[in-house]
Amino acid sequence: MTTLEVRTGLASEQGKREANEDYSASRAGDGTRAAREIVAAIADGMGGGPAGRLAAETTVRGFLDGYFGLPETLGVDRAASRALTAMNRWVHAQGRQDAALTGMASTFSALVLRGRTAHVVHVGDTRIYRLRDGQLTRLTQDHVHPHPDLRHALLRAVGLEETVRADYARHDLREHDRFLLASDGAHGTLRETELAQLLAERTAPQESARRIVERALDAGSHDNVTALVVDVLAVPSAERIDLELAAAALPVPEVPRAGDTVDGFRLLEMTADGRYSRLFRAEDTLEPREVILKFPHPRVTTEAAYRRAFVREAWVASQVRSPFVTEVLELAPGRQTRLYAVLPFYRGESLEARLRRTPPVALAEGVDIGVKLARAVYALNRLRIIHRDIKPENVLLVGEGAQRTLRLLDLGAARLPGLEEGANEDIPGTPSYMAPELFAGQPGDERSEVYALGVTLYRLFSGGHYPFGEIEPFSTPRFTRRTLLSRYRPDLPAWLDASLARATSVEPGQRHGDAMELALELEHGLARGATVAAPRRLSLYERNPVRFWQIVAALLALAWLLTLVQR
Repeated sequence: MTTLEVRTGLASEQGKREANEDYSASRAGDGTRAAREIVAAIADGMGGGPAGRLAAETTVRGFLDGYFGLPETLGVDRAASRALTAMNRWVHAQGRQDAALTGMASTFSALVLRGRTAHVVHVGDTRIYRLRDGQLTRLTQDHVHPHPDLRHALLRAVGLEETVRADYARHDLREHDRFLLASDGAHGTLRETELAQLLAERTAPQESARRIVERALDAGSHDNVTALVVDVLAVPSAERIDLELAAAALPVPEVPRAGDTVDGFRLLEMTADGRYSRLFRAEDTLEPREVILKFPHPRVTTEAAYRRAFVREAWVASQVRSPFVTEVLELAPGRQTRLYAVLPFYRGESLEARLRRTPPVALAEGVDIGVKLARAVYALNRLRIIHRDIKPENVLLVGEGAQRTLRLLDLGAARLPGLEEGANEDIPGTPSYMAPELFAGQPGDERSEVYALGVTLYRLFSGGHYPFGEIEPFSTPRFTRRTLLSRYRPDLPAWLDASLARATSVEPGQRHGDAMELALELEHGLARGATVAAPRRLSLYERNPVRFWQIVAALLALAWLLTLVQR
């Protein structure tokens, strides 16, 4: 399992104040907890003199100690609430007991990164921002007086009252997210566009924090200025048990229709309706994006089997890091009320559609597609994940020309290590792409993936034909005679047919060892040139079937007339 990995950078300057009353720090958990949990916090003290600094530093240090001293089973919200409540009680008591500390209080904002979620705990007017895909989003709201002339007056702070009311929110966490924790000396002087520009430069966190502080001071900030930058370098993979528990709690009602709205997704149109699921293109009304929603049919087999399929698809997507494999998008906690999967919406055409249209796939185009598809399969197989339903319908071509890429879709049928399959569960897959050993009851491995990949590429180059003919469901296939690719495409080189013949060998041991070996063979073959045998002259029927049948009809008519004349 991938661990949570971040890099932080902190800068804080006194500015024109007599003392620096800001304080900020970050800490990772101990032991195994460190691999999945990190906390960053910032505070801006109030009260003047030593009181402000004491309030800020004590609140941050005490929160970190208290939070990590509580069991994980409490959850972030309860653990953070307990730790912050304890610090509020202490700060408030000190301000009442010691005359030198009268008015002692502090703002406070904490970012808790646990697993694949970012938790925000906040009170006061320090702020937390997130930069994602070039877009800066503020994750906190200032607790200040609404009147423009009283914006400096805090309505909430640690130690201000006997009890503290802190805001709490959860957000999904992604690789390359960048967070900024800033005091009002920074965000009160610099516009959000300036902060976004400085963060988007993507310098090291320490350098970014330093530049923000310097820019605020140069812009005339009269307050202490503090900036803490947190870069997310790696996010843990979703735990399968968590996904299973989430899926078990979600109902499977009747499939919706176009025009319906589900959990904030407006269904625009149905894109596919199969035996097991129905897909819709949808507009996310909560975030500006288009997605694909995949709903299971409640009528299919048992609910448990299809819950496993949806869990399997989400788990596989969380494990694989490949530009050629589809993703499954995560939703904010509490948003999803029924079982479905959310996938990115890619504009393109299926590989099945491409192979059926003219002109036929050229050698370079087909090899490019084949290599990328093989890399997608290898990205799964190297993690001991077997797709089991590789076929042109499950491959989407995205983009045009030199920028075209692809995505391997439909991960719900994948076989996973450690995931026990039911004894009566049918072996998934499409018969015409299933290797011979699968019909004998074997579960499938890297070599059966190579077979399906070989059949897919054979169909791509041949214009839709199958090397052993199409296999109907519930029939007994015979793998006795393979049709040469040159029968359909004499313009293609002999080495290509030899590679595809090896990939679709009846004996598993005679195939490529894995999809990457096939990809390298295709690349090497293209690099050494498109050598072909002397092309066979196409017959009139192959060149122009309509003209052929017109001539045949004319000859038959002529023969009939001659027969009448002879009578």
